[in-house]
Amino acid sequence: MSRPRIVIVGAGFAGYRTAQILSRTARGRAEIVILNPTDYFLYLPLLPQVAAGILEPRRVTVSLSGTLPHVKLVLGESDRIDLDARQVHYTDPEGEGGTLSYDRLVLAAGSVNKLLPIPGVAEHAHGFRGLPEALYLRDHVTRQVELAAATDDPKRCSSRCTFVVVGAGYTGTEVAAHGQLFTDAQVAKQPLRTGMRPRWMLLDIADRVLPELDERLSRTADAVLRERGVDVRMGTSVKEATPDGVLLTDGEFVDTRTLVWCVGVRPDPLAESLGLPMERGRLLVDPHLQVPGRPEVFACGDAAAVPDLENPGSYTPMTAQHAWRQGKVCAHNIAASFGDGERQAYRHKDLGFVVDLGGAKAAANPLGVNLSGVAAGAVTRGYHLAAMPGNRVRVAADWLLDAVLPRQAVQLGLVRSWSVPLDTASPEVARVPGGPLGDTPSPGGAGPAEAAKNQPGGEPARNQPGGEPAKNQPGGEPAKNQPGGEPAKGSSAADGKDLAPPPDQPQPGPDVAPGPVRRTDRPSEGDA
Repeated sequence: MSRPRIVIVGAGFAGYRTAQILSRTARGRAEIVILNPTDYFLYLPLLPQVAAGILEPRRVTVSLSGTLPHVKLVLGESDRIDLDARQVHYTDPEGEGGTLSYDRLVLAAGSVNKLLPIPGVAEHAHGFRGLPEALYLRDHVTRQVELAAATDDPKRCSSRCTFVVVGAGYTGTEVAAHGQLFTDAQVAKQPLRTGMRPRWMLLDIADRVLPELDERLSRTADAVLRERGVDVRMGTSVKEATPDGVLLTDGEFVDTRTLVWCVGVRPDPLAESLGLPMERGRLLVDPHLQVPGRPEVFACGDAAAVPDLENPGSYTPMTAQHAWRQGKVCAHNIAASFGDGERQAYRHKDLGFVVDLGGAKAAANPLGVNLSGVAAGAVTRGYHLAAMPGNRVRVAADWLLDAVLPRQAVQLGLVRSWSVPLDTASPEVARVPGGPLGDTPSPGGAGPAEAAKNQPGGEPARNQPGGEPAKNQPGGEPAKNQPGGEPAKGSSAADGKDLAPPPDQPQPGPDVAPGPVRRTDRPSEGDA
């Protein structure tokens, strides 16, 4: 008799925890398959430290195959789920399709950047939900400071060194707090014009920083930000975004090349595609995390609207704490559905929150005890080390090195602006020109060239390789011998030789993303 198959879609906090617990309880009696676009679990709370140069990117990633030895990893993104046939259809990173049949399905697809109908935001803002976005922001901020230090124009220097963060929740607050320290450390070695320093702005329509937390924690975080020099503006947001800056709701126009969008998250669109009852984009489940009418389907994490039994009539918020604990309950209930143990309802009592503000500063309330300063910083980092399912020693080592050595403020340029669009269902994967993800049509149905026009960073002619260098976009002019820049001396193009592609190859220009060029020095198959 074949073993039952359990398919888990998504390896975030909920999906990873479900797979981890199931692999221990199943003891080989079931086949556990996890479908995820990447081969790692991303510890999101430490992502701001990656953008600030404290932690190296791999420190916040935990290998799925290395830590889930009895779980089969399938790389890919789910395109469609056939509930009646009990099949998950997916596309792998190289564009090939596949199908997974299941006896039990766990939908833990997570969330993506939340969008608001504000003109220009989708084109000029970047989110902060995945590793590519953090790497892009780290490079981008470094580049802006370097370009600002080299210019003699005070207006351009001010524009490049103004960084606007929208959303004063966990992510936005930590990004602004770490960002101010990061840029201050850079200009200490590479000073700007006399009397100028980097300016970080934190905006939110709420009346206080961290509105979801206790007021005392909010006051602590607010005081640290203002003391550090962050321009905190509550009751204010963005009315319109342009290539040259943002228009605020109070009428002020702020010249900036950087707009970081941290207004919140929305459930992955996959949940809505199932055609089942929803609650604000999340799949409705019962307290046992099962979908009513579909006992073989479970959902947890940001994709699920789980009844909050501690607050009747409401649903649990979309936080990592809830997702992690729901994953554990989901695993036990799946085992119970096969006759191993009893089902249990999901109940959760908050054990406290921690907010890392950079340096030795933090705001925390473990078990309801409000802390600030060094004590809060120690508790915050201790909590993260305990919560991470791997890489603890490496993370601790990076923290130690950061405390005694200066940070490396260099830009690698591996992630371009157009490869991390704000409006994407896969923030954990950067778009690749010429690859399956790069060829994916935009939400409006356009092809890769048209989709590029609608991506953050403006038209490809201004901000993408192969076109005119960006003169009013984040990043400034590209370096010589880089895509979109001046060819290197001695190259064929510089010598005036014709490097035009063959007739069947699209001409490079503003509407063509870079991709492989067909060779003409030898016949290909069928050309003989």
